[in-house]
Amino acid sequence: MKTVLITGCSSGFGLETAKYFLERDWSVIATMRTPRADALPTSPNLRVLQLDVTDAESIRKAVETAGSIDVLVNNAGIGMAVPFEAASMATAHEVFETNTFGTMAVTQAFLPQFRERKSGVIINVTSSVTLKSLPLVGVYTASKAAVNAFTECLAQELAGFGVRAHLVLPGRAPETPFAENGRSRMQGLDHPAYAELVQNLFAMFNDSGPVTHSRDVAEAVWRAATDPACPLRQPAGADAIAWAAGAR
Repeated sequence: MKTVLITGCSSGFGLETAKYFLERDWSVIATMRTPRADALPTSPNLRVLQLDVTDAESIRKAVETAGSIDVLVNNAGIGMAVPFEAASMATAHEVFETNTFGTMAVTQAFLPQFRERKSGVIINVTSSVTLKSLPLVGVYTASKAAVNAFTECLAQELAGFGVRAHLVLPGRAPETPFAENGRSRMQGLDHPAYAELVQNLFAMFNDSGPVTHSRDVAEAVWRAATDPACPLRQPAGADAIAWAAGAR
């Protein structure tokens, strides 16, 4: 039985991905900043661990407790939407600490076992906004674009050890609590100079066009984990796939 460790499993993409792998008889280590076993189905193949990706000691303990894993999914992330002029630099640092440096730190902690075993897969979940620039999400986009670049370099660095690195790029996912969870980092949206821009962007977000469902992301992560021929970058969700096509 293979083992996958997934960060950020309390809701959204991480929760659905954990369920998806459990359904396929994998051993799943679901990590959360504040563990909630009730968020996932009861299964003998499930372990729930505490992991704060911004805390070095929390990462060390999680690696020690998890033991040997076959796949690492860096999914934990936070959002931020605000005109950059009104952005708090402290909040910008918080976004990078979780989205960028958290992903790097967890990856680095698990790399030695992958390299020594000469096998393993690292999957970093970023965002399709890195394919199509939008206003108000400059800090968030930059934090995810940095992970894209990091992953592309890492894939080349690890290829000689038989370790794969992949990106999954979801689109807009209104069914998840991602936007609600980021509300505290959206201070400044009421800046009068940007009122029309904010109104137009949120109207676009609320339209009835194609969106990404959590299952789309879980399926893309599964492909990256199980198919060695999977491309390095995978858009996940109808809107993300359309954006990727437009970017090409």
